[in-house]
Amino acid sequence: MATVRQLIHENSEKGWEKAWDMNVTPWDVLGSVQPPLRSLLLGTEQDWPRNGRALVPGCGRGYDPIFIATTLNLNTVAVDISPTAIQAAKELLTKTPGIPVGKVIFQETDFFSFSVPENERFILIYDYTFFVAIPPVKRSDWGRQMNSLIKPGGYLIALVYPLTATDDGPPFSVQPEHYHEALGDGWTTVIARTPEDSISSHIGREYLIVWQKE
Repeated sequence: MATVRQLIHENSEKGWEKAWDMNVTPWDVLGSVQPPLRSLLLGTEQDWPRNGRALVPGCGRGYDPIFIATTLNLNTVAVDISPTAIQAAKELLTKTPGIPVGKVIFQETDFFSFSVPENERFILIYDYTFFVAIPPVKRSDWGRQMNSLIKPGGYLIALVYPLTATDDGPPFSVQPEHYHEALGDGWTTVIARTPEDSISSHIGREYLIVWQKE
């Protein structure tokens, strides 16, 4: 991640596009959906919505939104600030069979300026490696966006990583309470546990939380 940090420090948000353009994407080494999300959505721990819209900010190559759309049948929007990432996600989508046109939409946009009409708010949002990628001073903005974009009764899933301290970011070190603080009141925690199927490099370094908006 040292090269990524240097790119971000030198170019601010544009550093993410430079990283994608240079193919310096260490967060993409797994090449698939993170196992904790897969087992969560395929399991019986929670009765997930099967109608409505989902959102994935900082979607990268798009594994997560494609999986959410195909597993829960939700119309899924995925956003990323990097045009190269969005192009890679669109290419992956074309190679994924059985997805109706328009089921997954990838948009090059800044999550913090993203908005939808009230009647188009989301029933589910998934955050993984997005909260940790933004400067800590923007976490309150993240919380405001989540409160604005998720409809009452909707779910926010966060795979919290990395839990271990880092001297510098991104990724910035996080703890579950940082998410709680950013969200504020009006949320019920329905799942909070250590995943049982983290990849080897993430064992002991991540935590799964699901909130439902009141």
